[in-house]
Amino acid sequence: MDKTHILSQSTSLTLVIFISLVFTVLGVYHSKKFLGLSNYLTANRNIGLFSLSTSLVASALGAWILFGPVAAATWGGIGAIIGYALGTAFPMIFLIYFGKKIRKESPKGSSLIEFMRKKFGRSLFKLILLMTIFYMFIFLCAEVTAVAVLINYISGTDLWVTASIVLIATLIYTLYGGLRASIFTDNIQMIVIGILLVISFSYMISFTNNEFSFQFIEQKNPQLLSTTYVPSYTAGLTFFIAVAATNLFHQGNWQRVYAAKNYETLKKSLIISFLIIVPIVFFMGFIGMVSFSIDSSNRPDLGFFTLLLKDKTEFLSIIIIILGLALTISTVDTLVNAISSLFVVDGKATFNINSKIDYLKLSKYFIIFLSLISFFIASRGFDILYLFLLADLFCCAFVFTVFYSFYNKRIKEKTAYISIILGLIGGCLMFPFPDFSKSLLVGILLPIEMFSTFILQSLLFLSFLIATFLPAIILKIKNI
Repeated sequence: MDKTHILSQSTSLTLVIFISLVFTVLGVYHSKKFLGLSNYLTANRNIGLFSLSTSLVASALGAWILFGPVAAATWGGIGAIIGYALGTAFPMIFLIYFGKKIRKESPKGSSLIEFMRKKFGRSLFKLILLMTIFYMFIFLCAEVTAVAVLINYISGTDLWVTASIVLIATLIYTLYGGLRASIFTDNIQMIVIGILLVISFSYMISFTNNEFSFQFIEQKNPQLLSTTYVPSYTAGLTFFIAVAATNLFHQGNWQRVYAAKNYETLKKSLIISFLIIVPIVFFMGFIGMVSFSIDSSNRPDLGFFTLLLKDKTEFLSIIIIILGLALTISTVDTLVNAISSLFVVDGKATFNINSKIDYLKLSKYFIIFLSLISFFIASRGFDILYLFLLADLFCCAFVFTVFYSFYNKRIKEKTAYISIILGLIGGCLMFPFPDFSKSLLVGILLPIEMFSTFILQSLLFLSFLIATFLPAIILKIKNI
C-alpha cells in the first residue's frame, strides 16, 4: 500500500469498477421490461411512494454534501448550515404547490421548459432552456470532479480513471433505460447511502468523544454559533437563495413531479424528502464546525474525511468510497436523463429542423459530448465552485419572473425578458472576482474606498440578492 494513502490504488480501483458495474447491470436489467419513450421521460407516470421518495432524496444528495456544507460551516457558522439545509430541501415544499398546478395545466408534459414554452415566445423560452442546461452541466462536472478528488485523496488514483469509469457506467444504463432506470437505481443507492451515513456518523461520534458537541464549538470558535456574527446571517441567506433557486430549475425534479402516479403520492414523497434532506445536510455542516474547531489548519472542504479517517482505518476508507460512489452515481444518472429529456422534449421547438430527426438518438449524442467535456474538467481537477456560483447567479435572475408567471397571466414576454436581463446585469456587477476581494462595480468601475466594509465582505450575498429581487421590483414598477 502507498505510504501516503490509506488504500492502495488497486483496492480502490477494484471498488470503483465493481460498484459502478453493479449499478450498471441492475439499471440495464430492470429497464428491459420498461422500454419506450414514455418510460424514458416520465417512467410511464406510475411511480409509487417509496420509489419516488428515495429517488428525490438520492438525486438531491450528491457527493457535494461531503464537501460543500462542511466547508461553508467553517466561515458561515450555524447560519450557513441552516441556509444550506433549508435551501437544498426547500424545492420539495415548493413543488407541492407548483407540482400540483403544472400537473393540472399540462397533464401530458414532462418538463418545466415545456410549460414555459406555452407561456412565453420562442426567444425567452430558448434563454430559459440554455440556462437550465448550463446549470445542470455545471452540476454534472461538480459531481464527477468531487468523486474523483475523493478517491484520489484516499488512494492516489488518478482523477481521469475514476471520472471515466463513473461516467461510462452511468451513461450505459441511463441512456438505455432513461428515468425508469434512474429511479430504480436511486432506490438501491439511497438505501446504501442511508446505511453508510449512519455507520459514518456513529464512528465519528465515538472517535471525537466530548468534542462532538455545540459546547466544544462554543469554546473554540464562539463566532460560529454567535447570534451577532453577521457573516452567519449573510452566508445563510446566500446559500438559501442560491441553492433553492438552482434546484427549482433542476429538470430531474420536474420529471419526478410528472412521474408520480398521482398527486397524493407526489405530496407525501416531497414532504418525506424534505424531512430527510434537512437533517443530513445540517449534520454534515455541524461536522464541518467540529473539524474546524479541532484543527483549523485542515482544509475546510475535507473536514468530514479528516475526522473520520484520522486513524487511517481501511474499513472506513472503503465505506467512504462506496458512499461517495453511490451519492455521485445517483446524482449523475439524474442529470444525464434530465438533460437528455429536455433535448427530446424541446429539441424540435428549439432547432426547428427536419421533423424526421430522431431527437432521442440525437439527445444521447449530445449527452455523450457533454460528458466528454465533464471528463476533461474532472480529470484536470479544476476548482469549479466559482463556475457553480455563477450558474447559481443565473438561476437567481430567472427564478422570480419564471415562477411568478405561473400565477400572473398578464406578464408579457418583453417585460419578462427585460426583468431577467436587468437582474443578470445587476447581479454580475456585484458578483465577486475569484479572489472575492472586488467585483466589476466594486473596485473596477468604482474605487473600493467608496464602499463600506459590509459591502466589501458581502459581495456574493449582495449579487444573489440583487439578481433575485431586482426582477421583482421591475415587474412591480410595470404594475404587473
